[in-house]
Amino acid sequence: MFERFLKLSLLVCLLGGALLAEAAPITVTSARVWPSNDYTRITLESAQPIKHTMMTLKDPDRLVLDLENVDLGATLKSLSDKISINDPYIKQVRVAYFKPDVVRLVVDLKTEAKPSFFSLQPAGEYKYRLVLDVYPAQDPLMAALQERENPQENSGTGTSETASTESATGESGGYVPPEKTTESAKPDVSPDNTKKTATGGQRTLIIAIDAGHGGEDPGARGARGSHEKNITLAIAKKLKAKIDAEPNMRGVLTRDGDYFIPLNGRVVKARKLQADLFVSIHADAFVSPSARGSSVFALSERGATSAMARYLAKQENESDLIGGVSLDTKDPYLARTLLDLSQTATINDSLKLAKAVLGRLGEINTLHKGSVEQAGFAVLKSPDIPSILVETAFISNPEEERRLNDAAYQNKLADAILAGIKRYFTSNPPLAKSKVVER
Repeated sequence: MFERFLKLSLLVCLLGGALLAEAAPITVTSARVWPSNDYTRITLESAQPIKHTMMTLKDPDRLVLDLENVDLGATLKSLSDKISINDPYIKQVRVAYFKPDVVRLVVDLKTEAKPSFFSLQPAGEYKYRLVLDVYPAQDPLMAALQERENPQENSGTGTSETASTESATGESGGYVPPEKTTESAKPDVSPDNTKKTATGGQRTLIIAIDAGHGGEDPGARGARGSHEKNITLAIAKKLKAKIDAEPNMRGVLTRDGDYFIPLNGRVVKARKLQADLFVSIHADAFVSPSARGSSVFALSERGATSAMARYLAKQENESDLIGGVSLDTKDPYLARTLLDLSQTATINDSLKLAKAVLGRLGEINTLHKGSVEQAGFAVLKSPDIPSILVETAFISNPEEERRLNDAAYQNKLADAILAGIKRYFTSNPPLAKSKVVER
């Protein structure tokens, strides 16, 4: 009887312990804030999924997030300290217990916003994540385009126009939309810095420069701890500066800071800008540190041209899993962009551009393969913009990692890419761009 009593007591203790463990508050192990001109992201990471709700309040504008069964620890308490005074959209964050088992986050906004709140499963180095993306009520990029296309509606002078363009591109002295010029934009489209198109017109050529990865998505990591996202951004900024110095070109960045943009969002941004070319910059990695050399890729509709191309495409296409994308986001412009359109002509032009850039890269670095490769890279799927992905070198190779971190070598890479772009345009004059038609 006593033995039976002991077994019963042990069972009760085990069940009780399991219930207590289940009811134990969840600890937020990391809280990150990624501000940018495009949007601001707040990420809360934990070892277990968190039940949550969100509501939007007006007068003043604010977001309220309720987190169930969460411990108000040091990580959450420090979240308010991570909000920059220069954040475009968030004024401050307040955190406190709303109920004994509910932690409430109040996000005070600087302006009307469109929030997106979603959860992510573990991916890469990350555990469970709650993500709050705070978008402006009006896309700053589209606002800048509309302002330039309707200058008579502007109440101010060229100063406000410049400011909105800087907001759209993240760089001072933003681009001049094709065939849409104003008085304040004349320096960018003077006779010395325009180029005749295949139809005989003149306009500024727009090159979309995509720095791979960013924010939550660090990309590949080198043996010495380098992050691909930092190297790609450094090279992209150097390439933009060199393109802007050309009399007939303007470079625009898909991102100008350390924040995440979904792969398809990069394609959408390039198309909104009516870009003539799209160049995505990366620093690849492989399981073996001996892999080395530069590569240039174009899109393939029929599968990868090599095992390495297939491997790299798979790695790059998983960026959305790492960086975090809300599958509930409904963007009609995105839906139109990603229609299954015939891309044969665009892919042929992409291959010509890729060949020109690869030839120039071969002058400063070993080529991983002597020909252009193709694979199903999601970021290259623009139906009407010649697009290439440049793997500048292998960050997983210690020697190439060292060179990728060297500013002088980054300049050489930017020079080589620009030389390839100019060579491409010499043989392939750009067509006149028609305005994107909204349906």
